[in-house]
Amino acid sequence: MEPPVPPPQEQPPRPRSHTVTTTSSSFTANLSASSSTLAYDREFLRTVPGLLMVTEIVLGLLVWTLIAGTEYFLYPAFGWVMFVAVFYWVLTVFFLIIYMTMTYTRIPQGVCFNGSAFVLYLIAAIVDASSVTKDLDNHNYNSWAASSFFAFVVTSCYAGNTYFSFISWRSRTLQ
Repeated sequence: MEPPVPPPQEQPPRPRSHTVTTTSSSFTANLSASSSTLAYDREFLRTVPGLLMVTEIVLGLLVWTLIAGTEYFLYPAFGWVMFVAVFYWVLTVFFLIIYMTMTYTRIPQGVCFNGSAFVLYLIAAIVDASSVTKDLDNHNYNSWAASSFFAFVVTSCYAGNTYFSFISWRSRTLQ
């Protein structure tokens, strides 16, 4: 048989303190202060990178609408061009919104986006240009030729933006 367990002894009540201490980290204070409003930077559209970005959006839209109006799905090369054109068009619109609202000050962007857009658009423009022949489809020849031209123009815009992104990134890392 086990020995009986003695009943717990009651502790006398402690006096309660009426002081309340709160702490706040600077991260949460800055987050709540900075995320309450979004800034709008109209001047960005007047800079060279802003103008290049708007040009990329307009001409990129031309590239993929010129191809989309044809029977591109019959030719795999034009499917690749459509993928690159639509993918980077959507991302460029997204980044334009980020730059216009100055959200880029909270999100590091880097040179990766513009550099990858330049490389893939260059490949897509070369594929587009080399796939355009009257032998494939005489009816769609003009649309494909125009899309090829505009793909090279958009490629040069992304090259320019890659350069300006690199210069901006380099100046931040040297400080």
